[in-house]
Amino acid sequence: MSDKIAVTFTVNGRSRRVSAPPMKRLLDVLREECGLTGTKEGCGEGECGACSLLLDGKSVNSCLVPVAHAAGRRVTTVEGLARGAKLNALQAAFVDMGGAQCGICTPGMLVTASELLARAKGRVPSDAEVRDALAGNLCRCTGYQKIVDAVQAAARVGVQASRAKTGGAKATRGAKRKRAAKPPTAHAKKMAARATTKRRVTARRAKSKHSARRLKSR
Repeated sequence: MSDKIAVTFTVNGRSRRVSAPPMKRLLDVLREECGLTGTKEGCGEGECGACSLLLDGKSVNSCLVPVAHAAGRRVTTVEGLARGAKLNALQAAFVDMGGAQCGICTPGMLVTASELLARAKGRVPSDAEVRDALAGNLCRCTGYQKIVDAVQAAARVGVQASRAKTGGAKATRGAKRKRAAKPPTAHAKKMAARATTKRRVTARRAKSKHSARRLKSR
């Protein structure tokens, strides 16, 4: 009997089915079976965070997760953060602000920071919040401050985009209200006057018929 099992899970929005031993590390399955080599191995003991990815939106060390535990779940690796060939705001901030240097810790830092930004949506997390969220991700190059600055810069981009979207929606609603309150055209006035005249004529005729019936009944 084969010691492999079939495991189906969603990776970066796509359904994947692999055949692997149930206790094989998710890290190895992603790199070897799925060709997603962005997730790195550092210590192999769950201490450095280099292999971090999102499992159902939560950051985990993939070197500690058996692939069987990923069955039916959503996995997001660093490859799933970008939109096609375009870096997202967090990735671009890491590049622009020197948050990425040797690159070994960077994938884990990015996915863990993306979880923080999802929780802090609509605001910029403090230095302490960023450092606490990334406490399980070790970096030997940057001294961490550049990473903290990059995460906060990405958060500011998100806040500005959200405000711009809200402002655009308000402007659209305002324009609709203005159109609704627009004074009637000459044609509309003419049609309204005809309708009023018709109602009056109908009312007079009804009144005349009522008076005629009363006279006949006397």
